[in-house]
Amino acid sequence: MQAGRDIALLLDIMTRLRDPAVGCAWDAVQTFETIAPYTIEEAYEVAEAIARGDRGDMCDELGDLLLQVVFHARMGEEEGSFDFGDVVEAITAKMIRRHPHVFGDEDTRSPHMAKGAWERIKAEEKAQKARRKGEAAAAKSLLDDVSVAMPPLARAVKLQAKAGTVGFDWNDPKAVIAKVREELDELERELDGHGARADIEAELGDVLFALANFGRHLGIDPDGAVRVTNEKFRRRFAYIERKLGEVGRSPRDASLAEMEALWQEAKTGA
Repeated sequence: MQAGRDIALLLDIMTRLRDPAVGCAWDAVQTFETIAPYTIEEAYEVAEAIARGDRGDMCDELGDLLLQVVFHARMGEEEGSFDFGDVVEAITAKMIRRHPHVFGDEDTRSPHMAKGAWERIKAEEKAQKARRKGEAAAAKSLLDDVSVAMPPLARAVKLQAKAGTVGFDWNDPKAVIAKVREELDELERELDGHGARADIEAELGDVLFALANFGRHLGIDPDGAVRVTNEKFRRRFAYIERKLGEVGRSPRDASLAEMEALWQEAKTGA
């Protein structure tokens, strides 16, 4: 078998891997539940490649993420619930349905139709799905469809953005800064008063939630911002290790003052 550009080849490879007789012993026994963590991990690795600006690595990581879709689709086909074609059909139908200003008739293809169309149509779809399931759509919260499986900061942004669609939001980023300061003050009071760990944790969560909202108002993804800072910290700490190594020492042998001085040196070039 040779590599190729046709998605059909990837589907055939996954079918072979899942074959209990001639496939891969590991792949053949996986389930939706055991594969889900890998799906999340691959999505993060795509984001990491984007942050590094490494397009070659990004291509590879997107392939790994596509494999996850194919893997889930194959397991769905095996149990008779859905297959890869159903996945493609579902997303193409959704994209056409949610973009009437692009794919609709002349009356809907106007600039003002685009504003809010995605969220409005999505809400209508959710209500229809709830009715099909016999649920009381009106009793569901606007925020119920924000997945709990999302990374916490990303979910914080999504929750606040959804609330903002009905006017529960600030119009000025400076108002969000004031909220951040307010939450920091509350955290500091808990620390000064030697509050219970649970109370301190709750206040820290409020600070992070407010900071995530601040990032949203600036149009900055907080997860992406932290990812960049994580890499910056790693790079600067590696500088400390390297400089100490040049004189036969390690961070364990250095004082905090020495490491801080090297940290400041690293900042000038990193």
